[in-house]
Amino acid sequence: MPTAARPKVLVVDDREDTLFAMESALAPLGYPVDRASTGDDALKAVLRGGIAVVLLDVLMPDVSGFEVAHYMARLEQTQDIPIMMITGAGQDPALAVKAFELGVADYVVKPIEPWVMRTKVRYLYETSLRLRALRERLRAYESEGESEDRSTPPLPGFRDHPLSRPA
Repeated sequence: MPTAARPKVLVVDDREDTLFAMESALAPLGYPVDRASTGDDALKAVLRGGIAVVLLDVLMPDVSGFEVAHYMARLEQTQDIPIMMITGAGQDPALAVKAFELGVADYVVKPIEPWVMRTKVRYLYETSLRLRALRERLRAYESEGESEDRSTPPLPGFRDHPLSRPA
């Protein structure tokens, strides 16, 4: 039986040296890594699927990190992918507030210590996998319940409240 490919960490930045540095910092984790150098390429990658976490540069020339995060939050297939926004714009509370209002999981200012990045990515990656597994179990449970004749009513409000995106 073929095994499913492990979900990837998507690293997005318009600077090649930054992409290389982030990939190098993440290498000890052993997670598969994909890269995108534009916001448009990032959106294409997440829409293809198989992404567990996105490390997203805030300021990019074509489609900004904010636009990517906004788009991902609106689509059911991408809204649960945790995003770590990364900026070289320095400490700017207004940018941080805007990022968190979009529902990103983390907002980090460059330069980032490699061990800090690995720790945060490991947590987001594992959380993303757990959420996927829970959603699959819920779908299996719901489809099993729909195919059976139920003698007991479902829990009140269970189907009315889908799992929300982790903050």
